[in-house]
Amino acid sequence: MRIIRYQNSENNPTYGWILEDKVGEIQGNIFGEYRRREARTPLKELKLLAPCAPGKIVCVGRNYVEHAKELGNEVPKVPLIFLKPPSSIIATGEHIVLPPQSKQVEHEAELVAVIGKRAKDVTAENAKEYIFGYTIGNDVTARDLQQTDGQWTRAKGFDTFCSFGPWIDTDFDPSDAVVTCRVNGQMRQMASTRDMVFNVGTLIAYISSVMTLEPGDLIFTGTPAGVGELKNGDVVDVEIEGLGKLSNPVKA
Repeated sequence: MRIIRYQNSENNPTYGWILEDKVGEIQGNIFGEYRRREARTPLKELKLLAPCAPGKIVCVGRNYVEHAKELGNEVPKVPLIFLKPPSSIIATGEHIVLPPQSKQVEHEAELVAVIGKRAKDVTAENAKEYIFGYTIGNDVTARDLQQTDGQWTRAKGFDTFCSFGPWIDTDFDPSDAVVTCRVNGQMRQMASTRDMVFNVGTLIAYISSVMTLEPGDLIFTGTPAGVGELKNGDVVDVEIEGLGKLSNPVKA
């Protein structure tokens, strides 16, 4: 099932489910008990929001060998994690805004896992039980600030630097899906999720040994090689095979 979050006629955030390009409202808690209403509204008529409202956005750095190499870094021996603030979230179709503090803002295409129930000290083997579904993410990064700051909060935390969506797919298989990023139609990134250094189960086990994960929290699982600069007027498209496309224009 594909789940979206959209703006209803009263401009309130509402969850819905998709059936053949039509949407039905979801009443209740998508991470608990809920009821699906008949899918009648055309998807194209709705303004999509980010498909959930996470309390935490946990990201993984250097989780593809070639990406670590392209930036001159060693591959971590354990997952390298950092956080993005919820204030950085935007939905598909919204603008990534280039901040004046940076002269080198880059895209990072990623598979994103959405947590479905509270997870603490879970094992890699049973991590799947705690996953609600998957979505597509763009971990936008001010590369010059990342390099000069030494830690990544500022470089990763600007408003609009966390794009994800357009929906959550509860049936998606993350084991071997192609992740691509195109800017103005030109291919920049392409790799399979099977190329991750640490798979999703291992990441959730490691992260949940550090912090309790709550329903709706996001795990950005790392980006392949090919990251590149974004400029005013660009359009960046992140696609994951079998999952969909996340698209954002860029403005200064």
